[in-house]
Amino acid sequence: MHPFLAPDFHIRWSTLVPEVVEPDIRHALQLARAAIDAICEQNPDSATYESTFHALECATEELDRGWGRLQHLDSVADTPAQRDALNRMLPEVAEFHASIPLNGRLWSVLKAYAESDEAAGLDSVRKRFVAETLADFRQAGADLPEEQKQRIAGIESELSKLTKAYLEHVLDSTNAWELVISDEARIDGLPDSAKAAALANAKAKGVATDARPGWRFTLQFPSMYPVLQHVHDESLRREVWEASVKVGAEGSNDNTPLVWRILELRAEKAALLGHDHFADLVLLRRMAGSGGSALGFVEDLHRRVKPAFEADYHQLVSYKAQATGVPADDLQPWDVAYWSERQRREHYDFDDETLRPYLPVDGVMAGMFEISSLLFGITITRRETVHQAAGSAPDPSTAADAVEVWHPEVSFYEIHDKDTGRHLGSFYADWHPRESKRGGAWMNSLHVGAPGEPHLALIIGNMSPPVDGRAALLTHREAETIFHEFGHLLHGLLSDVPVRSLAGTNVPRDFVELPSQFMENFCWDRRSLDFFARHHETDEPIPEELYARMLAARNYQSGMGFMRQLALARIDLEFHIHLAKWRDRDLDEADREILADYVAPLKTRAPSMLRRFIHLFQGPVGYAAGYYSYKWSEVLDADAFTRFRDHGVLHPESGRRFREHILSKGNSAPVDELYRRFMGRDPELEPLLLRAGLAGTTAA
Repeated sequence: MHPFLAPDFHIRWSTLVPEVVEPDIRHALQLARAAIDAICEQNPDSATYESTFHALECATEELDRGWGRLQHLDSVADTPAQRDALNRMLPEVAEFHASIPLNGRLWSVLKAYAESDEAAGLDSVRKRFVAETLADFRQAGADLPEEQKQRIAGIESELSKLTKAYLEHVLDSTNAWELVISDEARIDGLPDSAKAAALANAKAKGVATDARPGWRFTLQFPSMYPVLQHVHDESLRREVWEASVKVGAEGSNDNTPLVWRILELRAEKAALLGHDHFADLVLLRRMAGSGGSALGFVEDLHRRVKPAFEADYHQLVSYKAQATGVPADDLQPWDVAYWSERQRREHYDFDDETLRPYLPVDGVMAGMFEISSLLFGITITRRETVHQAAGSAPDPSTAADAVEVWHPEVSFYEIHDKDTGRHLGSFYADWHPRESKRGGAWMNSLHVGAPGEPHLALIIGNMSPPVDGRAALLTHREAETIFHEFGHLLHGLLSDVPVRSLAGTNVPRDFVELPSQFMENFCWDRRSLDFFARHHETDEPIPEELYARMLAARNYQSGMGFMRQLALARIDLEFHIHLAKWRDRDLDEADREILADYVAPLKTRAPSMLRRFIHLFQGPVGYAAGYYSYKWSEVLDADAFTRFRDHGVLHPESGRRFREHILSKGNSAPVDELYRRFMGRDPELEPLLLRAGLAGTTAA
């Protein structure tokens, strides 16, 4: 019995306890090694697709299943025992995965089959899988001399351990800080929703009571950001900001040495594989094609957006000066969100808090499902769920068909095709922060179904939590995040590709954000908003005058927001392209020099974001040299949405076309070709600049 490896579609999370991690993963490694050995031992002259490439795809099925479940639990239900168990097995799992493309006998068998007459007669999707697999092997070092192969394996193993430690430091330093306020006057300006959440949190932690109220704040985004955005007390905003930028930057959780070591190992790997830098290695088969191309894309957008960025900042400086009656001066970083919010309320009579009552999380989900059903020809139903403590026996009173979840807040859904009734996939949703859960929002696949079988996935976030049993009311940006992650989910669960390795989100990183960012567009259209933005008590839609103010404020400070994304992309690419230039420098000094033209001239500069930039350091590759993908994909999503906009937005024919050519196709054809099939042409930049309100203000 190996619960982590159990093939059950409905996972029994309560059986996945730390004690079984090592025996389960070791057993999975044995099965995987035996499967690889079987491929190697065959006569290449009689090899078939089934005995080579398909067998390779299946060889790690149990290991991928068990390790994927363990990594998921590590991200949403961290415990010391589980962390220790994972870290004990991490080197062995990483070394095994690194060894596959470096296995000379396996490589010779695969190459021999790829050159056979049978391979030449494969259908287009399987031909693509063969070609992509060969490219994966070469990119991982299959053609290197033996000594260099061993060094590549060592690098991969060390990167796995270092990036895992990096994530642990971010989580631990986030959880290490709290602030309990007993003087209510200090939080003057804080919205009632945030105040109630802070009070409930303090009571739950035993640091406040009804008789002795207090307000507890943490570095989880829904807790800290309302302080920065609304609280009048500058000293409190400063305290929270200073704590937030020290995540991953102090004491035993200082990620500075890990950042440099990870960057050095990535550069060494790229050099061994014949590339000038890590960005060229990573982007070799992505849409950008090279680090230079990606950097050129970022720099071109920077030139276009810089005038609007500078105008936004100087306007904010002037606004503060006028409001306070003091001479204009550069802002402190803990002032930016606060004065931005004050100016937005004054200029547009709009406050995010006015939208919260219209965005209960369950209502957002239900309306999003209706929109998706209309556009993509699917139905989505919620299943009854049950939570059991880890290691506990099943509760005999639980309904037989209830789906087990890892936390009581988690929900479970099924997606069926509206026309055929076929079960396309199922997914878990887990939306609120916990101390055992890492920050951010993401989608992951737990099982990619074989042709005709359902897929299984999950979507995770850290949104505003429910307070005192009332509905969880979201900001508009949090609603956008739910739509974003659901776009990734649709890309996975609506996949219809005969080769699992090419299915779903297994596409180039600078294409993978297209479906997710595309879905965010529906959070702005009046017709689609009416499906999900309805008052949690009256079911009334957003009033027209409030919608008009919301729309008018949409591109408020869009230059500053656009530039922040470009700054993150720039520092990512700069360190992964020109590491030699920076490696002997102080990390914060290098950060300031690289981003001198990308950030506002604030009076105080934060420690480098690289110490807590989990996108770049969440794994041996992650989004490294790929953060530009968000803007690259934003060009695609803005352009693709014009097809919907021109037909009234909620246009089933366009939705079915998007499902057919984008959501269902995974990586079964070159993604630029898939895009052309959908749009009938290559993407254009102008729709993005128009949507952001920057088309008429940008520099050439």
